[in-house]
Amino acid sequence: MKKTAIILLLLIGFTSFSQEIALVKYGGGGDWYANPTSLPNLIRFCNSNINTTISPKPATVEPSSPSLFSYPFIHMTGHGNVVFNDAEVTNLKNYLESGGFLHIDDNYGMDQYIRKEIKKIFPKNELIEIPSSHAIFQKPYAFPTGLPKIHEHDGKRPQALGIFKDNRLLLLYTVECDLGDGWENPEVHNDPTLVREKALKMGANILNYIFNN
Repeated sequence: MKKTAIILLLLIGFTSFSQEIALVKYGGGGDWYANPTSLPNLIRFCNSNINTTISPKPATVEPSSPSLFSYPFIHMTGHGNVVFNDAEVTNLKNYLESGGFLHIDDNYGMDQYIRKEIKKIFPKNELIEIPSSHAIFQKPYAFPTGLPKIHEHDGKRPQALGIFKDNRLLLLYTVECDLGDGWENPEVHNDPTLVREKALKMGANILNYIFNN
């Protein structure tokens, strides 16, 4: 796809009246469909609390699809293997460098696989830890110590890692956090209300960054 066509698709998609976000349906055998209530709950929270107008039902998109460029924000999660083929790598790279944003949330078990796939997309870039002073932790909700811990697992500290281009964060990878689990319906994980609120507020900060920067 030529650069001009990519930019046109982005402009059409990103400036539409109804904002839409999408879940990435990736290959490799991992459960891309994990946490089915997460994105709808996050959307509902954002529309109610930070004045977004996101379509209530998230779309599903494959990494190689031209429709990827219709969504300013795409989300990935799961517990297992992830594989991007060459066409998907090219499409994802074009999407991200043209203004799109990818959030990958390790649902515990994805880490060993996804790092290799990120390296395919950005072979010259390293994932770097995002400092707590970054805008994504500042507004509309303050997280002075950075990414919150939602589920313990093996007790390691949560990390928000990113790929930047021209000082723009275009890929966010959250690990040892399980942010999406905190977005799920309360009965799924029986998280305390304060934990779920913390997760939803951090998710709102991510979407606020996408739509306002």
